[in-house]
Amino acid sequence: MVKHIVMWKLKEEAEGASKSENAKKMKDMLEALPAKISNILELQVGINENENGHDIVLITAFASYEDLKTYDQHPDHQAVRAFVRNVAADRAVVDFTIEK
Repeated sequence: MVKHIVMWKLKEEAEGASKSENAKKMKDMLEALPAKISNILELQVGINENENGHDIVLITAFASYEDLKTYDQHPDHQAVRAFVRNVAADRAVVDFTIEK
């Protein structure tokens, strides 16, 4: 299994909305992806509840790196990515394999 974790710091304002409004929209958009992209095994999105660190985190699981690549290139993911690029100030990502 492959875990894909992404964390973002959001701009204070972007797309005519506040950081908290954009975080909520991002969360909703990301949480809609499993219904559209069948190879997502697990997906969790969290909005940071403390004032330190990144503002939002995505934790996903895939059966393989090939499935992660398919997700990455999927048009529905690309649509979310376009919004995220406009509202994010910084991004950190980690991909790793969990051996069973």
